[in-house]
Amino acid sequence: MNSITPAERALRAAQSMWDDDRASSWFGMHLAEIGEGSAVMVLTVQAHHCNGHGMCHGGVTYALADSAFAFACNSRNQRTVAQQNSMTYVAAAWEGDILTARAREVSASGRSGIYDVKVTRQDGSVVAEFRGLCRAIKGQLFDEEGTP
Repeated sequence: MNSITPAERALRAAQSMWDDDRASSWFGMHLAEIGEGSAVMVLTVQAHHCNGHGMCHGGVTYALADSAFAFACNSRNQRTVAQQNSMTYVAAAWEGDILTARAREVSASGRSGIYDVKVTRQDGSVVAEFRGLCRAIKGQLFDEEGTP
C-alpha cells in the first residue's frame, strides 16, 4: 500500500465530502482551507440568511460552524459524526457580512475528538464560539488502497 501525506489525505477527504454535501453548498458556504484536524469555511450573509430582526439567523451561523467542524474532524479519512455540539453567540452578523468559521482540533483520542470553531466577520470580530465533540464510525471517505 502506498502512503499519502496528511495534507493530501485531508484534501482528498474534503473533496469526497464536498461532492456529497448538498447542505453546505445550498447555504452558500465554501471550503477555503483544509488540513489535518482543521478546516476553514466562509459564507457571505445574504438576505435569505436573515431573520425577522434583520440579522443573520443563528441557525445559519451554527450551520457554518458545524460544517467547518465536520470537515476538520473527517480530515483523516475516517468517517466521523457529531456527538455533541454547543454554540455561544457573541455578536450579531448582518447582511453583507463575510463570516469565516475556523475549526481546529483540541483533542483526539481513540474514536473521540474535540474541536473548537471560532466564527468571525470580515473585520476579525468574533460572532460565535462553537465546541464540537465527534465520534469515529465505520468506514472511510475514499479508498486509500493503491493510492500513489
